[in-house]
Amino acid sequence: MAGILNSAFRISLICGLLLLSGVRQHGVSPVPAGESDWPQFLGPKRNGVYGGPAIPGPWPASGPSILWRKPVGEGFSGTVVQAGRLILFHRLESRERVECLEAQTGRPLWHYDYPTDYRDDFGFDGGPRATPSVWEGKVYTLGAQGVLYCLELENGRKVWSVKTHEKFGVRKGFFGAACSPLVEDGRLFLNVGGRDQAGLVAFDARNGRVLWTATDDEASYSSPAMATLGGRRQVLFLTRTGLVSVDPKSGEVLFRFRWRARSRASVNAATPLSAGSSIFLSSSYRTGAVRLRVNGSELETVWTSDESLSNHYSTSVIRGDHLFGFHGRQEYGQSLRCVALKTGRVLWSRDGVGAGTVSLAGDRLVVLKENGELLLVAASPRAFHLIAKARILAPTVRAYPALADGRLFARNQKELVAVDLQPDR
Repeated sequence: MAGILNSAFRISLICGLLLLSGVRQHGVSPVPAGESDWPQFLGPKRNGVYGGPAIPGPWPASGPSILWRKPVGEGFSGTVVQAGRLILFHRLESRERVECLEAQTGRPLWHYDYPTDYRDDFGFDGGPRATPSVWEGKVYTLGAQGVLYCLELENGRKVWSVKTHEKFGVRKGFFGAACSPLVEDGRLFLNVGGRDQAGLVAFDARNGRVLWTATDDEASYSSPAMATLGGRRQVLFLTRTGLVSVDPKSGEVLFRFRWRARSRASVNAATPLSAGSSIFLSSSYRTGAVRLRVNGSELETVWTSDESLSNHYSTSVIRGDHLFGFHGRQEYGQSLRCVALKTGRVLWSRDGVGAGTVSLAGDRLVVLKENGELLLVAASPRAFHLIAKARILAPTVRAYPALADGRLFARNQKELVAVDLQPDR
């Protein structure tokens, strides 16, 4: 298949997966996550929303204050932050490394690494894709070859590990494993993409034991999210085939909705979003967006459109009755948009922004572009209003940033930067 892929198509595929042994120790006591933390992919509630102090603007002409910079290795894995500690997951030469740093200073606290021989079939980055998760004093990571690790947040000690690709007979796919682990109530959920009803897997987060498996769905580059719909807690997966809702305790499939392009080479990458009784899905490759209404085990399609908000790899955010996100294919040029959640109508669209990621902080959007430019934009349905901008990294930036305690932590494939967005703290 590699022989028929042109360069633009290769770029579109790598965008689709985005969107995460020695130990050095310093004693650090685990602390529960707070409202200002960013302990997992897309933040505390896995919806791209930051709940900490407001982000002021505009910034001075020189941009916001840079607290520190650190060289890093390969990977598209985003950082996570809890209780003043930052977790970085990257690849240095032939080893995948998990590092714990002091978030305010970048001072190293511990690291744990293990060997990898992952090679991308199309010559792209060889580092981890999935973003770590922190839960009850443990750090969970999934490497590019599907190796799942649980480490102690206090000191980096290994608790358990599972080679998911070997255990469940997973095919390599285009670009390796990219599902960021989701942990709730002692259960860890992954879209593994295994054989024999092991497409979706739940593990005991404390010991790695398999609790249940479900479906034969291949893995996508999307990560699951929790939702309460109709008074029932459920896990939402956007697999390669489409939406699957699963009971987190039993693994019972509650409902399914096919959502994918006809092309075999297409990918689903954005995470499902829920709001009230609605679910929002978006994908590229002429698939588009859909708003579903959940009524018990029944799904109603409220609206669908490929012209409203087609997310290539970055997940949109919801504020009230409005969606904000990137529309279009990365290599063809994207626009930043506001769309009415109820109807799918485009309220405003800003072309020429380029590709990137978007997070929500109060009434402001924190937009990190692929070219390393950071934007602060009003989260308003009335019009695009730029509040501030500054270049904080060199291209190309595809990993999701973390926003914790008024600080932004962002990386490309060579450098990690900590930016203070609250200079008057």
